[in-house]
Amino acid sequence: MAGTDTDTDTASGPLKDASPAAGEPRDEQALAGLEAGLDALDAVRVRRTPLRETLVRKVLPPVTAVALVLVVWQVLVWAEVAPDYKLPAPSAVAEEVRAAWLQGTLLDYIWTSVSRGLLGFLLALAIGTPLGLLVARIGFVRAALGPILSGLQSLPSVAWVPPAVIWLGLNDSMMYAVILLGAVPSIANGLVAGIDQIPPLYLRAGRTLGATGVRGARYIVMPAALPGYLAGLKQGWAFSWRSLMAAEIIASSPDLGIGLGQLLENGRNNSSMSQVFLAIFLILIVGIAVDLLVFSPLERWVLRGRGLLVTR
Repeated sequence: MAGTDTDTDTASGPLKDASPAAGEPRDEQALAGLEAGLDALDAVRVRRTPLRETLVRKVLPPVTAVALVLVVWQVLVWAEVAPDYKLPAPSAVAEEVRAAWLQGTLLDYIWTSVSRGLLGFLLALAIGTPLGLLVARIGFVRAALGPILSGLQSLPSVAWVPPAVIWLGLNDSMMYAVILLGAVPSIANGLVAGIDQIPPLYLRAGRTLGATGVRGARYIVMPAALPGYLAGLKQGWAFSWRSLMAAEIIASSPDLGIGLGQLLENGRNNSSMSQVFLAIFLILIVGIAVDLLVFSPLERWVLRGRGLLVTR
């Protein structure tokens, strides 16, 4: 019996000495381990994506899709499902691109529309942002303007072209007016939606720290509403681009120059489907390029800053 007691005491001694902090309560040790585990889960591990992985994940899928579309298109041309004047071959559209490039007009078409679209979007951003803040934070303004903004957002942009032409004439001011009427409601509504999703605790904490009025909007409201605001900006650009194309197609004048919308209309007037396809492809390429070069990096930056994007 005595030997057994001695063995037990001897065995328990090393276990006590092997503990990470002798004499520290086990509850505190467990709590410290739990906190360390939660900190490890919250930590965002950012790694640099290898070039090969980027090419496989980002470049290869759209290139494959474009190649598949071209193959199907060429097969339909070979099958003669439609006459040449209705369905030109991809080579005919490529020849239109080559001719426009050699004439020095291809970049002019693109820049005429892109410069108008970007300037109009920046004007819409300058108007839609404070308007969204007012609608979201002031109840009377929200009750008065909220339904109007929602109605304007659902109104097709092409509906604004005839009155804009009558009011302002065939000039760039008419183009910008159509862009503003199409983009401002989207930007304002996106910001309102983002502000509505802010946890009330953030706003109360900001007021407690003295962040009210303009300071509260700058340091509390806008950063917290950034995801919804960014979605509104993305949609606002889409409405800006669509509104501009509608205005360029309907309103034509030598003083306005030839943008992508006017190029599309010229192709229709000339019964040239290759020119029509050229204009459609250029419009599509500009829209995709702006999304990939501007909005996608901004979206990844916002998500990464909130710990929601760790592997891209």
